[in-house]
Amino acid sequence: MRGLPGHARCGRKWGWRRWETDKAAMPVQLLKVIKGKSEIPLPSHLQKEDLKQLQEGLDHTNKYFQGIVVLSYPLTKLGDGTDFFKVVLQDLDKWCSRSNSINVLIYGKMAEDCAKVICHGDTFVVAGFKLAKSPTAREDGRHGCHLEVSEEAGSAIYIYTAPKTTAASETASVSVAPKYVYTPLNHLKDGTIVNLYGVVKFFKPPYVSKGTDYCSVVTLVDPSNVKLTCTLFNGNLDALPKIYKVGDIVRFHRIKIREYNGQMQGITSAGFASLTFDGTVGAPVVPRTSSKVYTFMDEEQKTIEDLRVWAATNLSISGPAAKLSGVQPMLYFDLTCQLVGKAKVDGSSFLLKVWDGTKCPYPTWKVPVEARDLEGEKVLLHQLRNLTVDILVYDNHVQLAKSLKIGSFLRIYSIHTKQASAENEDFSHIEFHLHGGTCYGRGIGVLPESNPDVKELKTFLESVDLADSQNMESMSSMELDGTFNNVTVLTDHQDLSNTELKTILNSTAPQQYRIRAKLRTYKPQKLYQSIKLHCSKCNSLQEVPNGGDFDLILQGAAVTAPNPDLHNTSWYNSVMWTTQDQKQRKIAIHFVKHDEMLQQPEDTLLLVEGATLKEIWKLTKRFKCVIPVRSTEDHLELLDLSAPFLLQGNIKYYGCKQCSTPKPIRGLSSIAAEQRPSWEPSEIAQVLGIEQLQYVFVMRFTLVDGTGALNAYIFDYEKFFQIPASEILTNNFLQEKMQMTMNTLCPPGRKLDDLPWLECFIKSYNVRDAMKHRVYYQIFDTTVAEDVV
Repeated sequence: MRGLPGHARCGRKWGWRRWETDKAAMPVQLLKVIKGKSEIPLPSHLQKEDLKQLQEGLDHTNKYFQGIVVLSYPLTKLGDGTDFFKVVLQDLDKWCSRSNSINVLIYGKMAEDCAKVICHGDTFVVAGFKLAKSPTAREDGRHGCHLEVSEEAGSAIYIYTAPKTTAASETASVSVAPKYVYTPLNHLKDGTIVNLYGVVKFFKPPYVSKGTDYCSVVTLVDPSNVKLTCTLFNGNLDALPKIYKVGDIVRFHRIKIREYNGQMQGITSAGFASLTFDGTVGAPVVPRTSSKVYTFMDEEQKTIEDLRVWAATNLSISGPAAKLSGVQPMLYFDLTCQLVGKAKVDGSSFLLKVWDGTKCPYPTWKVPVEARDLEGEKVLLHQLRNLTVDILVYDNHVQLAKSLKIGSFLRIYSIHTKQASAENEDFSHIEFHLHGGTCYGRGIGVLPESNPDVKELKTFLESVDLADSQNMESMSSMELDGTFNNVTVLTDHQDLSNTELKTILNSTAPQQYRIRAKLRTYKPQKLYQSIKLHCSKCNSLQEVPNGGDFDLILQGAAVTAPNPDLHNTSWYNSVMWTTQDQKQRKIAIHFVKHDEMLQQPEDTLLLVEGATLKEIWKLTKRFKCVIPVRSTEDHLELLDLSAPFLLQGNIKYYGCKQCSTPKPIRGLSSIAAEQRPSWEPSEIAQVLGIEQLQYVFVMRFTLVDGTGALNAYIFDYEKFFQIPASEILTNNFLQEKMQMTMNTLCPPGRKLDDLPWLECFIKSYNVRDAMKHRVYYQIFDTTVAEDVV
């Protein structure tokens, strides 16, 4: 046979591993080479083809391709149970070039047979193959097509096996089938290419980057409590991870790690591949991937299940999701819906008509487009006219929106509802916008019909009575020539008209006003300093104590050993041990029971004596609530109120020293006796005699409108910034969000004329003391429209 085997021409001797089967009856045959020739020649009707000759659409029934095995993957099973085996063949005469290699995908019994006998370095001949486009060509750099081989297709494989002994100089090029090693996120090093598992803490759906590739950003965490942000690029949208929500679990192979500004980052490298799994505890472990070729070992299932359990207790995975029936003005939410129509509006925006089976409670804006430009089934669009909403998508989301198929199921992230009114109209309506950029995870994801949320939505849509919806009075059909954008949104008092600042400054207090002004400056510039603790009873404000103060209080309390007489009561079980350090501290943990039974950790309240701050934080990661206490002669009591009376997750809850009258801890037994103890901080504070302090934002805005300037105060728990003040000190993402918001309201380095307009309500009020009378102003019923960032 001409060209068989290639290495025989170099005078290399070939061995023959015997197969205890009648090879003549098998589609996979091991052949022996004697003096450079095959002992059993290939069938005479077969014609050889090289890589250049391989083309889609041609008949390869009587063709064969020959190469050297340079890589093989473990035998695995596809979703339908079919055996699958993948090998990579290198062109015999062009070993140095990776592009002169090709993937061979083997299915069924042939896959099992090949996996038993193949070795790296074998000469491999495949005949009667099917040629198909390779979905991984861009990733792995190999031939643009792959060979598909199966017994059902009449394929045959001939293997000329290499000898078992290998020269020392050749050893480096012979490797075993890969067994992947996965690196924890706290062991990543700059410049390495690694495999890893992680839980999705934040993600941006794929979007078109400045080049031609799609880009996706995902932030991962794992039990090492290290965060890794990965920026992934690929020209093929399907090759990026199929992430649908926070809490999904991803497996990345061959991701490159680099260090930037002291933080490790992940970026795609050659051969990058990913699998995504539902992060819900108990859900089937089924990988999401566009590739038919991947390995997934049995032991990896336990990795997925362990990460699910860890994420359930350590990661907040509840996202802002809503039905159309539940939307409100000035809301940011994720919507799972079905696409029923689409149309180009202009060069920078695109219209998506969607529904989720529920009706928006407000009149909605219908984007004016020509009927001929609207894609979708006309009869269905008419039937659903009172249930669909128009979503305008902008800028970088337009290209993806154009590619969406009518009828597909979508999850659109961070939609903004704006309340607006057309010129010369007396009533307002709701607009839906997906603004440009990717801040806060804005984007569009296409969900497969196998997705649990899609299955639930389809069932609901099928139950909707369209006749009822058609009889509803339609108040939502409006055509607007344009919209009026502010960086803030009013949430009430729409009847008030704008008042100039000059008029307000010359008016008596108290009064309420609607204004339109610019934010010239604000204090404090260091935003973390804006977080205070407020007592609603005595109206006092105080600084948030730092962790060092709390640690000193804990150390002082640890001097007194726990009282064993107070252990194991009717409503809690106790455990005590001595530390192994020099101080030999005694630590007691009291597990509060419910119905005389211990609860799951995520539902359990702990009372802790003698622990350090570090030890307490470890407990808060596993248990719902932790209360630091100390022993007296006859009961457990709270520590000094300079310390938090409760820790829940990352949040420390404090009580007002002036207004609180602490009671013994045994008061908590009344909550434990409830049918379903919720352990809400306010309920705990009440039974312990604590007047709970609330976290608030306190800031001073200097507002100008051309007629005057005044200082207005922000005193807000979470409404103005749409960020809970209680969470921002321990959440880096929320801190970044707040900084971006302030950069939008008051862009640094901009001239006054270039600053954006704020529309807001302010109220004036009098403050009198023995010496002076002053008028102050406070912003209220106003929310930041941070989506314009």
